[in-house]
Amino acid sequence: MTSYSVGQVADLAGVTVRTLHHYGRIGLLEPEDRSGAGYRQYSDADLDRLQHILFYRELGFSLEEISNILTDPGATTGAHLRKQHELLNKRIDRLREMIAAVEKEMEAHTMGIQLTPKEKFEIFGQNYSEDYETEAEQRWGDTEAWKQSQSRTATFSKEDWVRIKAEGDDLNRRLGAALGSGTSPDSVTAMDLAEEHHASIEVFYECPYAAHRGIGDMYVADPRFTKTYDDVAPGLAQWLRDAIHANADRHEG
Repeated sequence: MTSYSVGQVADLAGVTVRTLHHYGRIGLLEPEDRSGAGYRQYSDADLDRLQHILFYRELGFSLEEISNILTDPGATTGAHLRKQHELLNKRIDRLREMIAAVEKEMEAHTMGIQLTPKEKFEIFGQNYSEDYETEAEQRWGDTEAWKQSQSRTATFSKEDWVRIKAEGDDLNRRLGAALGSGTSPDSVTAMDLAEEHHASIEVFYECPYAAHRGIGDMYVADPRFTKTYDDVAPGLAQWLRDAIHANADRHEG
């Protein structure tokens, strides 16, 4: 049977010898084997247990909680792997929700939201971050559109923002439905939806059709915006971009 010294285990697992000694003192990971000189000797089974410990620590479990999990009579290696797989998927789902929530509101953030932090959280959810407002100001703070949006949104109430968000969600739903039904982006239906999108931007600042084209291009060029729309319906970012261009052609022609 292969055995490992405490130093070898520390190197393998990327932890300190002190951490391993602590786990031993509290009975979380105390190998039964000893060398002739009385030093701890870790087995392959001990390494498996350490792997589980470190995984649960990474997920935020306390050492006491981990001890209870590992002492469960049904806590076989297979059971742990299934539990870890489930926990990882839950974490991934949660992270995806957080990303979607932030990206979904990025476009609104670029327009200078004039709400208190508490109101922002109430409207945009707990994953709201003011970092995107900072990014928007850095990118567009010297433009006339930014100045207009700051001036207009300064008069918006919380109820205005709730309504604007609801209208935006409804428009995105209808955009996704149009794509899903096979509607061509250069059709009248698609162009009319693109015109609604154009009008939703002009709530914040004057948006010539040439500028609206640029916004459509950004939806495809910036992965964050692409994901926001593609999460509504796969391929929606490109479809909306094409519909925006078709609508601009219609009006400019």
